[in-house]
Amino acid sequence: EWTMKTSIVFLLCISVFPGFSQGRVVREDETGFAECNVFFPGQDPPEGFTEPFHVKICQQYNKEPRFATLYSTKDKIPLYSAFKFTKPAQSEEESWLVEPQVDDPENGLHEMVREADIGDTVANLGANQALTSDYVGSGYERGLLNPSLLNEEDFQVATYTLTNAVPLSPALSKSWHRDIGKVVEQALIPHCSKTDHLYILAGAIPSSVQVKGKVSVPESLWLAACCDAPERWTLGLVKKISDENSLADLTVRELEKQLLPEVHLFKGSCGEDKQSQEKREAVLQVVSQIRSGEQVGTSNNQETKDSGWVRRVAGIVATPFIKLLELLIYIFVELVKFVFYFLWLVMKRVVGTILDGVYGLWNGMVSYLKAISIVLIRIPYDVGRVIVNVYLGFLQIVRDVFSLFYRILSIPVGFVLHLAAFPYHTICAIPSVLKDMVTGIGGTFLLVIDTTATVLQGFYCIAGHIVKRFIPKGSSDD
Repeated sequence: EWTMKTSIVFLLCISVFPGFSQGRVVREDETGFAECNVFFPGQDPPEGFTEPFHVKICQQYNKEPRFATLYSTKDKIPLYSAFKFTKPAQSEEESWLVEPQVDDPENGLHEMVREADIGDTVANLGANQALTSDYVGSGYERGLLNPSLLNEEDFQVATYTLTNAVPLSPALSKSWHRDIGKVVEQALIPHCSKTDHLYILAGAIPSSVQVKGKVSVPESLWLAACCDAPERWTLGLVKKISDENSLADLTVRELEKQLLPEVHLFKGSCGEDKQSQEKREAVLQVVSQIRSGEQVGTSNNQETKDSGWVRRVAGIVATPFIKLLELLIYIFVELVKFVFYFLWLVMKRVVGTILDGVYGLWNGMVSYLKAISIVLIRIPYDVGRVIVNVYLGFLQIVRDVFSLFYRILSIPVGFVLHLAAFPYHTICAIPSVLKDMVTGIGGTFLLVIDTTATVLQGFYCIAGHIVKRFIPKGSSDD
């Protein structure tokens, strides 16, 4: 039987401050599962899971790694979760989380958040992972590969993520958690001398059956364990979905053959064939006793029946008080959340108003100082420009006055000079005029002589031509 333990404080923490839960998708450039490699012997994760739809998730809580999960976005279920045993504890209230980066890799939320609080902050929510709505009305429960009852406090809170859950029938889910809990607590822990070196892998093999055409139902569940101690041993267990009471033991090598080709669950010393057969046989003997104990539990043993009836009656009597306590806790949590939210809004408004006022005052002061500075800087420039313009204007006036006097004085002076120079220019022009007249008369005389000579030459040529034409003709007649 599990030890009863109250963890209301941690439930309040996860309800009021869901941001403490973190589950980041491991990048391709990181080795293995990054900081979650501590959940594998030798910090070497299993080999052979290389499909592009396999996503590595390092499940964290309070900024500490709690377990590792290999998630299939195709089947929308985890293929395995790797964890270490912490301490058995009673399962507390469920607060389910989702991993935003599985559906939206570009999302700025690098941590798990409560599904109820996620709102519209994640694009394509549910495209690559299962949601609570996929289980509602399907007849299946969210069965945890890493059972919450094998963990306590922070480790237990971190298990309630949909990336750690597979669809199981209520009876199978109860049987799986019960069997794995007993195997770990009664068979594995007592026979491992170093419990902090007990590495556990719990996984599922997807089938073609799907919940609402989206989430694959496992065809079987499996568990692989390795005690990496001086007396080393490994163990494999398989539970068929078709038989909730089945629990077959086999070697890790045999288990690997039932998974994907070339899968190696354990590397390093845990992957070696050299093991302590004595320890392994002792573990298998306890597993066999657990199996037979399950069968005995289904017989008509009166003592077991009476004990079961007592538990049922106690449960029926205690249920109203438990529900009332849950209601009171829920109301208290909601009140605390409302108070925090109200205070946050008030503080946000007050601080926002103050900051807006300070910002406006600062902008006004800066604008005023800027305008004053520009005016002060431009005063010397404007004064200098006025002085220069006045000086240039004065020079222009002086120039115009001198120009006017020049124009007034230049009219009579020019006239007198031209009048005085007329006789001089007239007398000086007489020789040139006489020369031009003589030249003209001589040219005319020469032109007449040339014309007369040309006419006479023309007559001479005509007469000579006539003589040459007729005189030879007369001689031939004689």
